[in-house]
Amino acid sequence: MQLVLATNNKDKVREIKEVLEGLDIEILTADDFDDFPEIEETGSTLEENAVLKAEGIFAFTGIPALADDSGLEVDYLNGAPGVFSSRYAGPGCTYDDNNSKLLKELAGVPKDKRTARFRCVIAVCFGDNDTQAVEGTAEGIIAETKSAARGGFGYDPVFYYPPLDKTFAELSLSEKNAVSHRGQALAKAKELLRQRLR
Repeated sequence: MQLVLATNNKDKVREIKEVLEGLDIEILTADDFDDFPEIEETGSTLEENAVLKAEGIFAFTGIPALADDSGLEVDYLNGAPGVFSSRYAGPGCTYDDNNSKLLKELAGVPKDKRTARFRCVIAVCFGDNDTQAVEGTAEGIIAETKSAARGGFGYDPVFYYPPLDKTFAELSLSEKNAVSHRGQALAKAKELLRQRLR
């Protein structure tokens, strides 16, 4: 069985491949195709966007596709940045831009009001009218400053995870995948794929 990862984000590709290791599946990425499209995220929820991407890449390749859409929801900001997490600081922004904007918006907010969660929805499109979605969540706190650790990506340097007393940026890839929103959703997606392989 082949599976296309419906993303151009190499950081996500690395995390997804690590979790799906051990399945009898050939994983293809954007690099394996000419003119691999960037599916526009026009959905109003993470699930809508994940499904849009999985179905769009299946339509392009004719091969089962897996897509993820993840968001950071900060309680003090009424759930923002949410579905706009990757473009929170505007078009063409970097991970750093997004983190800076978030820390600025939470400047002076006490620790007990900085609660947040990462949510990830993964959709797998196996064929026409055959898409399944699963979800994972990780609860944490937005740190007051950015971690200097080089691990992870996105909001990982500012997402403090109390059970391990570390930010996600301070975790190794396997440590992060064991507890993260994406790791949890991928574990469920792995089970979906395993069932199809039987």
